[in-house]
This record gives sequence, C-alpha cells and structure tokens, in this order.
Amino acid sequence: MNVLHYIGFDVHKKSISYCVKTAAGEIVEEGNLPAERNAIRQWAAHRTQPWHGGMEATLFSAWIYDTLKPYATQLQMGHPARMKAITSGKKKSDKIDARTIADLLRCNLFPACYVLAPDIRDLRRLLRYRNMVVQQSVRMQNKIAGLLMETGAPFNKVKLHGKKYFANLLKTLEEVPDSVKDLLRMSRAAMEMFDATQKRLVKQLLAHPELEPRIERLASIRGVGEITALTWALEIADPHRFPSIGDALSYCGLTTAFRSSAGKEQRGPISKQRNAWLQTALIEAAKLAPRWNPQLAAVYARELEHSHHNCATLEVARKLVAYLLAVDKSGQPFQVRIPPATSNTPPATVLAPAA
Repeated sequence: MNVLHYIGFDVHKKSISYCVKTAAGEIVEEGNLPAERNAIRQWAAHRTQPWHGGMEATLFSAWIYDTLKPYATQLQMGHPARMKAITSGKKKSDKIDARTIADLLRCNLFPACYVLAPDIRDLRRLLRYRNMVVQQSVRMQNKIAGLLMETGAPFNKVKLHGKKYFANLLKTLEEVPDSVKDLLRMSRAAMEMFDATQKRLVKQLLAHPELEPRIERLASIRGVGEITALTWALEIADPHRFPSIGDALSYCGLTTAFRSSAGKEQRGPISKQRNAWLQTALIEAAKLAPRWNPQLAAVYARELEHSHHNCATLEVARKLVAYLLAVDKSGQPFQVRIPPATSNTPPATVLAPAA
C-alpha cells in the first residue's frame, strides 16, 4: 500500500538533515545526508513510497531542489521570512528544523515560494554578476580620484576617466610619487577590464534567443533601457505569477509596510522585504525616465506639487511597474492609446499596451 510521506529537509553547505513523517505525524525515518549530488540521488532512488518534500530557500537550496525534484511527487521551497516557526522555539537543531518543516508540509501550512526555472536562474546569475562587476568598476574610478586628491594633483573630474585625458594626465603629474602613479595605472587597467567584462555579459544576455524578443517589447516603453528590461525579465521570470499590479509593486519593494490592529492602521516606510536588485534598477530608471517619456514626466510633476522629489521618483517607479507588467503579460509592444471621446468627457491620452 502506497502511503504518502512528508519529508522536511534542513539544508546546509556540507550536510542535509531530513525527517520523514506520515500524514498523522508519525516519524518514519530521520537521518543526515552529505550534500553531494550522487548521495542525494542514491537516497531518493531508494524511496519506496511517494513523498512531498520541502526545504527553506537558502544559498544552497537551488541545486538540491533541482536534484530532488525528479524523485518527488511534489517538492516546494519555503519563503525564509515566513518560516518563522523553525526559529521561534527555545530549542533549535537540524533535527528539530527538519521535523518542523515536515509538520508544515503535512498540515498544508508550508509557505511555498516561487522557484525559477534552471535556465532563467543561470541567466539571472550572469546579470547579477554583471552588477557586481559594475560596482567594482565604480570603486576603481573613485579610487583613481581619491589617489589624485591625496597627492594634491589637479584634474578635471568630468574628463578624468577618458582614455586620452588620463594618459596625458599621467605624463603631466608633478610632485606625485612613482608609487601613486603605479597605483593609478593598475586602477585604470582594472577599471577597463571590468568595463569590458560587463559589456560582454550584457551582449551575451541580449543575444539570448528566449530573451531577445521579450527585451525588445519591454524596451518599447520610452524611458526603459536594456538593463532595466533585462533586470525585469530575469528577476520577474513569469509575469503571470502576479495577479495584480499591487502584488508586483510589493515584490519590487515600492510599497510601504502596513500594520493594522484594534481598528488602528499604520503605514511605515518602504518595506525591506523586497527584491533588492529589481528595486534598485526601477528607482534608477525612474530618475531618468521622465526626461524621455512625457507621460512619466506628467506623473512626476503631478506628484511633485504636493510632495518632494523622492516621493515623485517612487511614483514614477510604480507607474513603470504597471507599464512593464502590462506589456509583459500581453506580449505586445507598448503604444499610446487615445480612448474615444464622449459628449461629457473631453478626449485624453492614456498609455496602455497593445492588446
């Protein structure tokens, strides 16, 4: 007789603790596995009963999830912020954590989160690596300027990172130690290497056959560039997992925290529970988008009338999310629609994606 088992996994870098329970909560098996693909496959292949599994989303969970998924009837990854039950107890161990996860599964209380497909996950890893490379390039630029300021060397900060200007600057530096000149050359070489690397990564992502048409549609929104479109596509993955714009705004970190108790409602600052990569890209895009998009410029100006610049930028970012989500769901380029005028309502221009 096939009895469905519920297995909780507490994953770590070198080991995996597991607990197998029945629907009634009876412990069938407990143990530890080495965090190695062959050992995991061998263990899963010897399971004689169908099973549902669950694990917390950590740095090590993705490859373990991919390895176990073919063997499980259902496998879920839990949202770390919502799995407070495994850390709220007085006693905490790997065995207790695995038992708790198994209990959450069998009681249908497991807070599952969305798991990206392996190919999208690989592309997203490239984009995030590109962001790290850009940060290192900026650090090198700041270091070059800092070295010049430390030694009192005059320079034009607008032209400093131009190739020809920098080469001429090194020749004309006076009373600057040779060690500083060597550091300037090394910093410049590192900056150029980082710039070349990030350009190569972006080119590789834009040429991907699955991403290319999607990026082209998203970039049809005026004010949305290649990096913003890439970040949206690879961090959102499937836009249909967001049933409303509000859910997408919350995921992007553009909504405030909400508290309601005893009839009192309280709004806090922007929530820290968000996709930080997407939040950063959208806010940076919102600072420049009003220059290119007259509709977004109108949103910015309208918000600025009764608030400050930061609030106006956030409102533009929220509008960008609405545009991006609509275009991504419809699969059509963005275009301007003019609704038909009525006798009581003057005509107005409204932006919407093509149907």
